[in-house]
Amino acid sequence: MTTTTRRILAVTALAAALALVAGGGYGLWYLFLRPAGPAAVASGSQAPVAITGAAAQPLASGGLPGTWDVDTSIGSFSDFSDSWVGYRIQETLASIGANTAVGRTPNVSGSLTITGEQVTAATITADLTALQSDDARRDSQLSHNGLETSSFPTATFALTSPIDLGSDPTGGQEIDVTAQGTLELHGVTKAVSVPLKARLVGSVIEVTGSLPITLADYGITPPTSFIALSVDGTGTLELQLLLTHA
Repeated sequence: MTTTTRRILAVTALAAALALVAGGGYGLWYLFLRPAGPAAVASGSQAPVAITGAAAQPLASGGLPGTWDVDTSIGSFSDFSDSWVGYRIQETLASIGANTAVGRTPNVSGSLTITGEQVTAATITADLTALQSDDARRDSQLSHNGLETSSFPTATFALTSPIDLGSDPTGGQEIDVTAQGTLELHGVTKAVSVPLKARLVGSVIEVTGSLPITLADYGITPPTSFIALSVDGTGTLELQLLLTHA
């Protein structure tokens, strides 16, 4: 073995060792030092949104019917106290192992219509190009892999059957309902039933819910990379909407 060959092998071994140390260091940071991810909306551990200012004023008697719009001026995306739509899915990361990936977008629009004691129409659209997780590398991958947001930038839910509210909800009373409709995701539209929790807080309707999503049903191939070694074929769509009377 020549001196040059020995030097090349030594440099190669050193580079591999440094990569291993760097990867291990990232794994330790991710496991022990990174902030905890946001709680699932269905877990019961998510704190209720605090409504303040004019929106906290009680709704006038009989003021529930009419059109309600998603109001993006309420709350903050920094603590998820605003309106958002997102995903939750299991993945396997290099040097780390199993991990729950959570991404959310605050760019949500839409409205619902209440007639009497029923929600008779609703359309909600989320801008998936604005999805943010705890890792910008994961977010950038979604542009051309997985959700392929460069080709399919939005997801839209449209109500197809009225939702019976049962009665005119009083302030703070949480009710459980199911929204029957269609979900357009990744260019595919499918019928879905979304379990929701709703309550009237001041003059704001707060809606939360989650829906299991099988990626293959929407033609989505689980994205992988040198960091994300694998991604489950089933995830969860999550949402929180804050709506005010139009």
